[in-house]
Amino acid sequence: MIKPLALLGQTPGDIETVSALLQDATLRLADIGYDRKARRLACLVNRYRREADAPSRIRCAFRIETVDAVQRAGWPNDPGAVTAILSLAMDGDWLVITCGGGIAIRARIEVIELVLEDMGEAWATTRVPDHG
Repeated sequence: MIKPLALLGQTPGDIETVSALLQDATLRLADIGYDRKARRLACLVNRYRREADAPSRIRCAFRIETVDAVQRAGWPNDPGAVTAILSLAMDGDWLVITCGGGIAIRARIEVIELVLEDMGEAWATTRVPDHG
């Protein structure tokens, strides 16, 4: 049995690792929250577990700390819309979360501080991401 992930990212290389772990995670747009006072952007996702022997997903909390501003692009009118995370990357002071369907979230950060925490039990899935 694979232990749930709990990861803190604080370097540019850590962004690449977190991006790889979150690639193909499904994200309901209503499960994104920005707490301006706490300077935190949080997302609840269903992370695809590439590290597992069999296809599975797990509920995962992803937080970005020291956030000064948040912008979004390509946002649909339906707050219950679901997308998939494609990548995370830095663009100057902005951490950009690129998602399917032309959706993107930009968070201007003071320093890199990313937290990824799996929650609960994983479940089997027959939907395996295919980038071919």
